[in-house]
Amino acid sequence: MGKCYPTLSEEYQKAVEKCKRKLKGFIAEKKCAPLILRLAWHSAGTYDVKTKTGGPFGTIKHPGELAHEANNGLEIGVRLLEPIKEQFPILSYGDFYQLAGVVAVEVTGGPEIPFHPGRQDKSEPPPEGRLPDAKNGVNQLREVFGRMGLSDKDIVALSGGHTLGRCHKERSGFEGPWTTDPLIFDNSYFKELLSGEKEGLIQLPSDKALLEDPVFRSFVEKYAEDEDAFFADYAEAHLKLSELG
Repeated sequence: MGKCYPTLSEEYQKAVEKCKRKLKGFIAEKKCAPLILRLAWHSAGTYDVKTKTGGPFGTIKHPGELAHEANNGLEIGVRLLEPIKEQFPILSYGDFYQLAGVVAVEVTGGPEIPFHPGRQDKSEPPPEGRLPDAKNGVNQLREVFGRMGLSDKDIVALSGGHTLGRCHKERSGFEGPWTTDPLIFDNSYFKELLSGEKEGLIQLPSDKALLEDPVFRSFVEKYAEDEDAFFADYAEAHLKLSELG
């Protein structure tokens, strides 16, 4: 059996479609896809499968959650998107941020990711410390993503989303993009990872960890070789992440 989705009004469904069109134009124009994808990821990635707390339910807009160290800079994304959200008061923030994440991947050439609305906003932000830390390695990756209920394949596929964007010193302590074109969603993250460090590009400890573990590395090599396989697995992993809880 698949996941059950709430039955939503025709008005809500129409608002989702119209909002998606607005987000496509906005994210393309502002060239903010990497930031918006990070916002969607960090909103969903706080989920704890054991306690059924955290997850993509709009809490990331609260100052308390935005103040978490892992969310440095995401207040810019929340602020950027707010004028669009105001046009669609019927949508929950949980649906809105996850819809924006799907759009961020699509407008940069990535795979189409199914989107199922129906998240109800929660008022209580999760505790700090549930998101991945770029400074840590294999064990922490498995611990953090395992807490969300995600697999090794999901970890590597989602890591490939770093094909978009760059690190900012003031936000993460690291500086630089992962790939030569940080506004194009493709499999170049894996190619760069396997080819070794290059001047001007960044490889974080959490990136290098994907090469140290044989299971992770097998997926890295597969995705570097076969972009279609990466896109299929990324879309599946992103969908899972966006629907945690």
